[in-house]
Amino acid sequence: MDYIGIDIGSTAAKVVVRGAHPQQFILPTGWSSRETADSIRERLTAGGVCLSPDHSRTVATGYGRGNVPFADKMVTEITCHARAGAAHGSPDCTIIDVGGQDTKVIRIEGGMVSDFLMNDKCAAGTGKFLEIMANRLCVGLEELFALAAQGTPLAISALCTVFAESEVISCIGEGKPRVDIAAGVVDSVASKVATLCSRQALLPDIYLTGGLCHSPYFISRLSDKLGRTVRALPDGHFAGALGASLLAERMK
Repeated sequence: MDYIGIDIGSTAAKVVVRGAHPQQFILPTGWSSRETADSIRERLTAGGVCLSPDHSRTVATGYGRGNVPFADKMVTEITCHARAGAAHGSPDCTIIDVGGQDTKVIRIEGGMVSDFLMNDKCAAGTGKFLEIMANRLCVGLEELFALAAQGTPLAISALCTVFAESEVISCIGEGKPRVDIAAGVVDSVASKVATLCSRQALLPDIYLTGGLCHSPYFISRLSDKLGRTVRALPDGHFAGALGASLLAERMK
């Protein structure tokens, strides 16, 4: 039996298979979640996974979870990230998930969600904000963090992504050092995430999930803002899919 977790986010789809044919992979979501689901089906089949009810259980989560026709169940990202956090982090912890379109702060007690918060509908304080600003600086995300680590943060005070982008464009036009602009961009996101976290009582164990858990620099900045140690959850980029696969295993 295979237990499949599929997390279709706004920018990337993550898949975790546990059981007879263990594997994990990432695909770009593209413009159509349904087409992404079709690509996932093809890759799973090529990897020896049979999607019939006698051989597998599939749970879908994320932005595009409603577009996975072969899923047996759909579950929210909050539940899936919490399940992964309890299994690979601690049964009593705080999960900070910085996603492409939103940021969530999830409090887990006894392995269950006891409280959660989400940012507002603006992209500021999310991965999408970093992508937009990286594009303005003509770099990729990894290079953005590398530049930021060398700079002194410039103040980027706008709460709206559009206005913040205008601030960055002005800084570029004024000839400000790219390393300082990059540092300001990352610092701005860390500040917004920390502000969201301040609305909830954080538990001693704090784990970061999502794409930014690959960045030691971002984790360091967020830890500084919170005055607490933040750690990347093991395989934190796959947390949603991992949690979904763990939930699939519990299905009858």
